Amino acid sequence: MSTARQELLKLLAQKSFRLGEFKLSSGGTSDYYIDCRTTTLDARGAQLVGEVFLDEMRGQGWHADAIGGLTMGADPIVVAVAVISGTLNGFLVRKAEKQHGTGQRIEGFHEKGARVVIVDDVCTTGSSTVQAIEAAREFGFKVVGVMCLVEREDAKGRPNVEKAAAPAPFISIFTANDVRKEHLAIST
Repeated sequence: MSTARQELLKLLAQKSFRLGEFKLSSGGTSDYYIDCRTTTLDARGAQLVGEVFLDEMRGQGWHADAIGGLTMGADPIVVAVAVISGTLNGFLVRKAEKQHGTGQRIEGFHEKGARVVIVDDVCTTGSSTVQAIEAAREFGFKVVGVMCLVEREDAKGRPNVEKAAAPAPFISIFTANDVRKEHLAIST
C-alpha cells in the first residue's frame, strides 16, 4: 500500500469512522457510520484523496477527460482530483435538474463524448453512484470507470453499481472493514 493510501486510511479511521447505532439512508441500521466528508474536506485529507484517486485511475489505465459524481458526497473528491491532476476537468451531477436558469443537471465540464470517471464517497446501496452514471450517460459522456472512497459492502451496493457501470469497471479504494480495522487498531 502506498504511503498516501496508508495515510488516507488512517485519516478516515480517525476522522470519519464512528461506532454506535446509526440509521442509514437505505433505511437500515448499522453499528458504525462513516462520514467521509470530515476527511475529504480536511486540508490534508483532500490532498491525499486527490493523490490516491489519481494514482488508482492511472493504475487502471483510465484516460479520462473529466471526473464527476452526484452532489454532495462526490464534490470534494472531484475538486481534489482535478486540482492534484492539473489536467482533469470536474463536473457535478445535481440530484434533479434546476428549475431555473439553464435547467442543467450536469454542472461544470460539458463536452459530449468525453471520457469520464464517476466518483462517490461512500457506496452502500449504490443509489447515488447509479444516478450519477445514468445522468452522465444521458448527457453524452462515456463512462470509463467508477470509483468510491469507501464501499460499505452492502449486499446490493456493488452489484447495483457494477450493473449500471458496465462495461466500465467499479473500484473501491477501501472497504468499510478496512476502515473499521484501522479505527480499532489506532483506538487501542
